[in-house]
Amino acid sequence: MAFELEGKRVWVAGHRGMVGSAVARRLERENCTMVFTGRERVDLTRQNEVERFLREEKPDVVIMAAAKVGGILANSQYPADFLYQNMIIEANITHAAHEVGVSKYLFLGSSCIYPKFAPQPIVESSLLTSALEPTNEWYAIAKIAGLKLAEAYRRQYGHDFISAMPTNLYGPGDNFDLNSSHVMPALIRKAHEAKLRGDREIVIWGTGTPRREFLHSDDCADALVFLLKNYSGEEHVNVGSGEDITILELTQLVCEVVGFEGKIVHDLSKPDGTPRKLMSADKLRGLGWKPRIALRDGVSASYDWFKANMASTARGT
Repeated sequence: MAFELEGKRVWVAGHRGMVGSAVARRLERENCTMVFTGRERVDLTRQNEVERFLREEKPDVVIMAAAKVGGILANSQYPADFLYQNMIIEANITHAAHEVGVSKYLFLGSSCIYPKFAPQPIVESSLLTSALEPTNEWYAIAKIAGLKLAEAYRRQYGHDFISAMPTNLYGPGDNFDLNSSHVMPALIRKAHEAKLRGDREIVIWGTGTPRREFLHSDDCADALVFLLKNYSGEEHVNVGSGEDITILELTQLVCEVVGFEGKIVHDLSKPDGTPRKLMSADKLRGLGWKPRIALRDGVSASYDWFKANMASTARGT
């Protein structure tokens, strides 16, 4: 039987982030009451504050989209922050959801939870079968802990706690800071600034051969709402496009969308990361969901958002 969101009180933890804001936009179509809070009211790293907030607001549904996120550079520079902050936020929210008896809890993980050399495309059962990618293991370990914690509460207490593992996401509200962003927003900003300066080349990390999968945040939000309404299982569910592209091909696509016509140069002193990371989409497709936003259209929309919201603060403008 489908879970009804209509008439429910739903807390989107992390609603100001790219994923959380996309989920909030999608929930506007569900005739539910959304509950929001910011750091000024609740410090998610403080268990007593999280529990007090949930007891006051009494949400029926909790979507755990709050996280400290970043790319390879940020993970390597701040390993303690990525491990501690994510683990403590996950533990506080999951336990508080148990304490107040929410009807449904959705934990959001990340595709980096999977082993570095997992068979491709990666199926859900590949979790914990071999070593992680060292460049983001801190974040991955935290997300695995959050996933397993939700699973443990489900198994011990019978709660309807589920987990979803989104692939690499991009879209409105993305982080375009070159020191902490993921590859997609970093490329959009670098290409934009190079175009404005009239540069003859743009530099990317590594060989450009690693393959990555991307999903627009609005598609991800739609999939998460679908899972809330239609899924109640212990095993997590991959949320992705089911297609991948090399970093070089992605760079070429971004440059085309942005209008940068210079040369692409490889900085081979920088790491490539995982050779390929394509998640199997079979489980989610089997449940009846598929994405609708094509990669080029999504990149174009993201660049439009960047120009409207971020370009004035970017270097070279």
